[in-house]
Amino acid sequence: MNASASRRSRRAPALMAGAVAALLVGVSACGSSDDSSSDTSGSASPAASQGAFPAKVATKFGEITIEKQPKRIVALGWGDAETVLALGGQPVGASDWLPFGGEGVGPWAKGMYDKAPELIGTMEPEFEKIASLQPDLIVDTKSSGDQTRYDTLKKIAPTVGVPKGGDQYTISWEQQTTMIAAAMGVPEKGKELIAETTKKFEAAAKAHPEFKDATIVLGSRTSEGYGAYVGGTGRVNFVERLGFKNSPAVEAKADGGFSVPISKENLELLDADLTVMTPIGIPATDISNDPLYKAVPSVKAGHALIFDEKEISQAFATDSVLSVSYALEKVVPLFAEKVKK
Repeated sequence: MNASASRRSRRAPALMAGAVAALLVGVSACGSSDDSSSDTSGSASPAASQGAFPAKVATKFGEITIEKQPKRIVALGWGDAETVLALGGQPVGASDWLPFGGEGVGPWAKGMYDKAPELIGTMEPEFEKIASLQPDLIVDTKSSGDQTRYDTLKKIAPTVGVPKGGDQYTISWEQQTTMIAAAMGVPEKGKELIAETTKKFEAAAKAHPEFKDATIVLGSRTSEGYGAYVGGTGRVNFVERLGFKNSPAVEAKADGGFSVPISKENLELLDADLTVMTPIGIPATDISNDPLYKAVPSVKAGHALIFDEKEISQAFATDSVLSVSYALEKVVPLFAEKVKK
């Protein structure tokens, strides 16, 4: 996603038309979230009994209660469907953010569905379609955090939205896994998945001490121009776990979104010990052949790479408990090659 997508994601979803509103009223009796007025400022981490119900999950919107084991889950957030699958669930509806097509998940989740889900829109989901699936749980943990979106969804079924401080997709795969595991009543399974994946990161960092404190820029280019990702986003969290430090120059430009635009006059902001670029909706050659990009010091020195292989770019971007393992396997060797030059 780029800076313009960030701006679009801040728009509130359109209010439901009369017919859709009537449908929502009809299905709201199937379940409703318990928006506790109690203070949740102490922690955004969810809490749930060990596999017991009712389960409670702390979110930006209050503490959400799931009364019994959910059987019909709609997964709307970025990477939420993959996380449900990793935890042993089978979403009946899911949003395909990248998009992958087919079942709406990456190759690292291939074959995990028993039956393909109904695909739902991303930033503006079709609420009528969601309601028709009669879910007993909606997960929207990596999302915009928009209040209107949440208020509409909770009328359909108990909805686990973003954690406190998790607006604009700034939630880690650990938080995502923990929250969804709690909502599904399998918190221990969530802990196991997180522990296994954390060990993989630790092993990669140990094997590559050259990554420690090396600066990195995670950039992108779309038809609208260049941009770079800032701290708190999945991509940056990924490289920081390996020991990298996100470019201080980029961080200084952060304005609350998950990326910052970079004009052609300021492409020196892409300079770092390692520059990693992703083409979005354009050929990779639009980056590699750009004279201004080639003039960036790190690029001239050979300390740069472009994710021109779609699956690698998608794995790096998805940042789910399933995709990060795939990304570690694929991108760590690429990083090591460029940092050592």
